[in-house]
Amino acid sequence: MDFATVIGILGGFGLVIVAMASGGGLAWFIDGPSAMIVFGGTFGAVLINYPIADVLGVIQVAKNAFRGKEQRTAAVINQLVEMSKISRKEGAIALQRMIPGARDPFLVKAIHLVVDGLDPAHVSQILETELDFIGERHRLGAEIFTTMGNFAPAMGLIGTLIGLVQMLKGMNDPGSIGPAMAIALITTFYGVILANLVFLPIAGKLKTKSAQELLIKQLIIHGILSIQSGDNPRILEQKLHSYIAPRERRSRFYRD
Repeated sequence: MDFATVIGILGGFGLVIVAMASGGGLAWFIDGPSAMIVFGGTFGAVLINYPIADVLGVIQVAKNAFRGKEQRTAAVINQLVEMSKISRKEGAIALQRMIPGARDPFLVKAIHLVVDGLDPAHVSQILETELDFIGERHRLGAEIFTTMGNFAPAMGLIGTLIGLVQMLKGMNDPGSIGPAMAIALITTFYGVILANLVFLPIAGKLKTKSAQELLIKQLIIHGILSIQSGDNPRILEQKLHSYIAPRERRSRFYRD
């Protein structure tokens, strides 16, 4: 589990709730009509923007923001260097025994392509095409959350306008001013909270995780093509190190 995401959401909501409670009471901030306007309006607008299958799949996409298990670039580089050693000594067919230990389906597919004897141009084309579509799926997931983050405050503003109209219509009845004003203010509050503590942060985390995953897959493509070309494992390692920051580089062949 990604504890940074959990701590961020719980910490953000926790501090807001403490501030709300210290100002008089949490019950003041609970309003059914306001919640219906913000939640209903936001998800209705999202359904208009995207196919229903994409919207229903947003829950599965959201899980990625809370997953803590990520491939480490150093581990992937070491795995590719080991594959390079095996390929140079025993031939590409020997890479089959690396498949059971490969956790990434993308790496497994790359190994299969090499073992099947495809030429480097076709291997590169197939893997790059899959990488493009993976990036597109990730982009869509983050985009849906960004869209919800943009619509939520707008729905809050609509609720504010509804509340103000109700308040002005009931000016001759002082008892109706309070509930109408509550809708006017609390809907904006709900929209801003959802946008800035849930939707937009999750979209940002998804983009960050997507960038990391795509980097790993770029490493795999470059490494597999280098293995096919018969590069020395030392040369392969140096090529792959160019993808990561100097502080993260750990060579198996050179010691500082």
